[in-house]
This record gives sequence, structure tokens and C-alpha cells, in this order.
Amino acid sequence: MTAKEKLRVVVEKLTESEAEGALDYIASRRHDELGALLDSAPVDDEPSTPEEEAAVRVAREQLARGETVSLDEIRAELA
Repeated sequence: MTAKEKLRVVVEKLTESEAEGALDYIASRRHDELGALLDSAPVDDEPSTPEEEAAVRVAREQLARGETVSLDEIRAELA
């Protein structure tokens, strides 16, 4: 029996609580380069420029008016 097959047998015998704990343990052991990079990234503490604030304001106004583009529309445009 392979390690994965043995693991499946053991997993089937776990309570829901034990399974949650096992998942947490496995997740903590997996190497996540992107997660580690994001966790170690410095906080963006630069103030926004007036231009950035204006762009955010325009975007929020467009959103409030329903001027959005769906993911399907974007995919169709890129195809």
C-alpha cells in the first residue's frame, strides 16, 4: 500500500475536528513561496498622490453607476 493509500485509510477514521487539525498541520508544513514573500513584504506606508486619489474617486463613481465590465466580457475581448 502506498503512503497516499495509507493516508486515505487514516483520514477516513478521523473525526471532523481531527480532520480540521490535520488540514491545519498540513497547510503549515507546505512551502508557499508567494505567501512567504507577501508575509515578509514591507507595509506600503507611502501617502497617496492627488492623482491616485482622483483615480480612485473616478473608479468608485463608475462602480456606483454600474459602469463595470464582467469577467466574461474581458475574456471575450482577450480571445
